[in-house]
Amino acid sequence: MNSAILYTFRRCPYAMRARIGLHLSQLNPLVREIELKHKPTEMLAISAKGTVPVFVTADNQVISESIDIMRYALTQHPVLETDYLTADEYRLLLYWLDKPATISLIHANDDDFKPWLDKYKYADRYPQHNQLWYRQHAEQFIQLLENTLQQHKYLCTDSPTLADFAIFPFIRQFANVEPIWFNSTPYPKVNVWLTTLINSPLFNQTMYKYPLWLPQKNRISLKHSTNDAGQVIPLCKN
Repeated sequence: MNSAILYTFRRCPYAMRARIGLHLSQLNPLVREIELKHKPTEMLAISAKGTVPVFVTADNQVISESIDIMRYALTQHPVLETDYLTADEYRLLLYWLDKPATISLIHANDDDFKPWLDKYKYADRYPQHNQLWYRQHAEQFIQLLENTLQQHKYLCTDSPTLADFAIFPFIRQFANVEPIWFNSTPYPKVNVWLTTLINSPLFNQTMYKYPLWLPQKNRISLKHSTNDAGQVIPLCKN
């Protein structure tokens, strides 16, 4: 029986999305942590675009968009009993999956905010304007989130949903460009929201540091446990 496989890169926010979605499902794929500078031929053979994440299901379906991986995991393999959400919170997660507010926020993040984030983070590559100019344009989305969070603890309701899980890895990236500045900004709701999600057990598991995958080596599964000494024990290997 074939095992599902996830090609990922730990620091990529798109790959973080995929891993979050998979941790919130019954799926437990083998993880192949790659180097973006040395992409494995196995991954390129199944996804010519050469970006992570790439998810190969047990029946060899290839899903190469992070949001699609999240939706596949949550709709096709949901699990109401999870360490990360209560049953009611999980039902709300599924309820909000394809609501217009969810789709609109993710669209604004991916299509509007992300390009400004890239220019802000790598301003030296875009000398047409200075870093402050790019940051101010990116801040328009931060302000939108701040306004949205006036109504609920999270973006859609009082527990995290797809919008939160899909967006916060990018806001984390934005905050890390100038952390001292970010912590002093007039976005208190965004700051609390981001800190809560970053410090959650779910994100801690999502950011587990897998060894670099190379062909012919053991492939560690996504979900793992620890022994009494606190050492990570893969649930399965291949």
